[in-house]
Amino acid sequence: MAATSSSTVPSDTSSRSVLDQDNPLYLQSSDNPGMKLVSDPFDGTGFGNWKRSVTIALSARNKLGFVDETILRPATTDPSFKSWLRCNDMVISWLLGSLSKSIGRSVIYSNSAHQMWKELEERYGSPNGTQLFALHREISELSQGNNSVPDYSTRLKMLWDDVDSLSLIPVCSCGCTCGVSLKLSAFQQDQRVIQFLMGLNESFTAIRGSILMKSPLPNLSQVYSILLQEESQREIILALILYQILHHYM
Repeated sequence: MAATSSSTVPSDTSSRSVLDQDNPLYLQSSDNPGMKLVSDPFDGTGFGNWKRSVTIALSARNKLGFVDETILRPATTDPSFKSWLRCNDMVISWLLGSLSKSIGRSVIYSNSAHQMWKELEERYGSPNGTQLFALHREISELSQGNNSVPDYSTRLKMLWDDVDSLSLIPVCSCGCTCGVSLKLSAFQQDQRVIQFLMGLNESFTAIRGSILMKSPLPNLSQVYSILLQEESQREIILALILYQILHHYM
């Protein structure tokens, strides 16, 4: 017997307007097979970021249940079957449009959006030691160079996000009465503050030393704010010096 939906959905009717807009089987007039969920199709790299973007897009359209299987396929005799099938095909079309042509061809014969999603996760979502090694090496070698503090910070944040998408972070199963989750978070925060400071230009040596002397270390947001203020003050001073030089020779 076919599985019934884990969510309560009303029966299909000949009129779309009968379906409540909050129902996952409801399709907006703007929903069409060619709609793009993400701007950049997945090409085999950065699966974690792609998955996060697609998940947000599907959730916003109330269709996430078709990939995480919280909305199960009803029996073919169920009145809602046609609506489910139409929505499932729509989600499949959206997923295919979010993949490169070669990857899309490899999953195009999936029977459901969930099957396609599961296959992509199994193929690309497993932690990859080679990818993690490459990311950690890039982080260790990354330096500010000629970039501004915001540009340098953005690049480093992107690498950290890639690491997080590939890493299996241990989760406390005791309801966190032992405080291990907070300790792990604080440890990771301190590590990333140090990584951030290590890549700064030597012109920030003094302010970097001042930050490292603080106990406990400031968090990343606080460190970023301190450095951004320092950089802004330097730009103001430089502008004043240039103005004085130009004014002197006028």
